Amino acid sequence: MISINFEDVSFDGLNEKILTVWLSGVCEDEGLVLQEVNLIFCSDSHLLNINIESLNHDYYTDIITFDYCVGINVFGDLFISKDRVEENALDNKVNFMNELYRVIVHGVLHLCGYKDKSEEDSLLMRQKEDFYLNKYVSRETY
Repeated sequence: MISINFEDVSFDGLNEKILTVWLSGVCEDEGLVLQEVNLIFCSDSHLLNINIESLNHDYYTDIITFDYCVGINVFGDLFISKDRVEENALDNKVNFMNELYRVIVHGVLHLCGYKDKSEEDSLLMRQKEDFYLNKYVSRETY
């Protein structure tokens, strides 16, 4: 189950049921079972505070993933900066929803065990993002 929450920002266009079906499929394809993932949308400043307090990182980021997975069961909290997603969308010349879906699946892939610290891991992560965006998300959606 996916739940959508807003801290200090708001926007429309996300559907919990559609996201649950999509991200359940991603987890299933990875041999896992989606149990509960909370999407928490916030501002840059809110996510920066989380990054500093929780990870001792003093920089902006688009997403922070908190992994509570147990065995094959996927549980987690994805804190996503609306500000970063908007800026990344402009930089990558895609619309906001396209970039938002990419960031969401990126976080879920972290919950599935994928990393992105090395160049090799980052390339695999990007390939997985593209694969799951193309497989499950209609181009008309974003």
